[in-house]
Amino acid sequence: MAMSGKTITRADLCEAVYQKVGLSRTESAALVELVLDEITKCLEQGETVKLSSFGSFVVRKKGQRIGRNPKTGKEVPISPRRVMVFKPSAILKQRINNSGGEG
Repeated sequence: MAMSGKTITRADLCEAVYQKVGLSRTESAALVELVLDEITKCLEQGETVKLSSFGSFVVRKKGQRIGRNPKTGKEVPISPRRVMVFKPSAILKQRINNSGGEG
């Protein structure tokens, strides 16, 4: 299964909105930024962002733990932190697998 290797950027998303929605390029860019900003704000507050038929962005707390420096083998404390995971919906997983990975 060959992958296209293309990375979609903010500019690409803005262009897609411009092409498909009929807003001006400036309005399209502003719309994309508003959506991304809103998702970011929710995640910063520790909220889960669930987008139906797409997936969920979930913030998880990880407690402090002891890790090991792979070079020296020395134990070092790893500070508590928050991590974000994306859990794709069953619909998205199905679409990805049925598309064959081609652009």
